[in-house]
Amino acid sequence: MDAKYLQDKHAAGLPYADYVATGKPEQQDNWKKIYEQVPLTGAQQQLIAGFTRQMNVIGVSGVWCGDCVQQCPLIQRIAEANPDQINLRWVDRDEHIDLQEKVKINAGNRVPVLVFCAEDFEFVSWFGDRTLTRYRAMAQRQLAGACPLPGAPAPDDELAGTLQDWLDEFERVQLLLRLSGRLRKLHDD
Repeated sequence: MDAKYLQDKHAAGLPYADYVATGKPEQQDNWKKIYEQVPLTGAQQQLIAGFTRQMNVIGVSGVWCGDCVQQCPLIQRIAEANPDQINLRWVDRDEHIDLQEKVKINAGNRVPVLVFCAEDFEFVSWFGDRTLTRYRAMAQRQLAGACPLPGAPAPDDELAGTLQDWLDEFERVQLLLRLSGRLRKLHDD
């Protein structure tokens, strides 16, 4: 994935509200409920406000996807906390299958996937499908049989943990960009 390809995909993406509006009314309601359920904490807002390198991010998703409903509104909260440095656009997986083919996970077309790019759209990384918190919760539900495991997180806890997992990835990419020799030379910092 070269910078021109990623820049074109980013340009073809939609802002969050426009992307969610492509869904059916029930889908839109589900996205809104999750968005409203878990706000950023003060500490999370402060961390994101400290980001100094621009990140261009492409969210590969599906408004119909349950994992996307549970995670993309949380990702959007992160982006909204510093829109000057986090430029997030959303694309539908099925409409951009050429991109999805490049970011397969375990040989599957999994979503959501975020493609992180530098300010000049050079590829940095991708991350997706589900975070560790989501996988732990799923394992707890699916592998534990009829009895929940001790300490099973409540849905709010799972969402808060998932939000933190995504924020950790945004922070990792931000630090990678901030410490990049290429970008430090470019910005003389």
